[in-house]
Amino acid sequence: MTAALEQLIAAKRDFGKLVCRRIGENIAKLGFSMQTNINPPDFDAAEFSLVTDPYTQSQDLVGYWYNPDKQRIGQIKFHGDGSFYAEYDVVRPHPSKTQFFVEAINAWGQQDNIKTEAKLLDIPQ
Repeated sequence: MTAALEQLIAAKRDFGKLVCRRIGENIAKLGFSMQTNINPPDFDAAEFSLVTDPYTQSQDLVGYWYNPDKQRIGQIKFHGDGSFYAEYDVVRPHPSKTQFFVEAINAWGQQDNIKTEAKLLDIPQ
């Protein structure tokens, strides 16, 4: 890992941890119990790299989360303009609304305006 990448990760750590906490709060708010073993994302567990945005040419910091089998289960991307986007897999039936399946939690916005939303899919009857 380059020094520039390490510095950028360190600069985004507090912001990233806040995003991870908000995603975890959204998972809990949906009603998933502790027994479901849905761990919220951990900023420091992500594998980070720098990616050049093809449109703006800015250097975006991108992190991916993986499960123990090395399957990707989420991502967080910090854009050069200060905005971000994150997605973290839940992949479970909704705990209280049986007609829905929770695919993931999405998060986006700026450091002072973080929005989260569950990505729900209809379960065919």
